Amino acid sequence: MEFYSFNKANGIKITKFDSNFVMSRIVRTTNAAHIGYMYLEPKGIIGYHQATMPQLLLVISGEGLVRGESEEYYKIEPGTAVFWKKGEWHETKTEAGLNAIVIESEELNPSAYMPFTHRADE
Repeated sequence: MEFYSFNKANGIKITKFDSNFVMSRIVRTTNAAHIGYMYLEPKGIIGYHQATMPQLLLVISGEGLVRGESEEYYKIEPGTAVFWKKGEWHETKTEAGLNAIVIESEELNPSAYMPFTHRADE
């Protein structure tokens, strides 16, 4: 399980075409990718399971906890991206609720675009 950051501080200022915004790049794929938005209500859980393909969870709002194969949980909050390789066991839960985008694709390489923050020792 790897952690990355896509918060505003890691973005780049875009001014092309008279624009004025900050964009944090996340991933690029050339093959199929599944992208979804998850709504976890208070006390919500994404149960302990194996990743069927590489998965990237991007926390948009709220906060929660994730774990990999060990029973140690790690706090996640807006701007946190968590990456699981194919076959990795993992779980996500929240007391207060959280919303996140999930991207699944065989060719995910989050380190190409986002700063790596740490790896969970499992």
